Amino acid sequence: MTASELAFSCVLLKQPKGFTALCLDVDVASEGPTPAKAKEMLREAVELYIDSAIENNLPYLRPVPPAQDPRIVAPDSVQKTFRLKVNLRVTAVA
Repeated sequence: MTASELAFSCVLLKQPKGFTALCLDVDVASEGPTPAKAKEMLREAVELYIDSAIENNLPYLRPVPPAQDPRIVAPDSVQKTFRLKVNLRVTAVA
């Protein structure tokens, strides 16, 4: 078993009641009452998405389309851009 670290581009968006964190590289989002909680929930969601994609032999990269990228369509809503690092464990099964 080996471990690898993947890094993804993300944005934090201010909402009327809390925050949304969006991973731009896999089009997965999560919400939380604080920026830290939204980021924590996003990490869990991205890890689950990647595990599921790999387990089902599907591509895990699924970028947000430019027409839906908040940096382009609603730049004022973007509070912060950040990198999300996810640890990935790979196990070979014969």
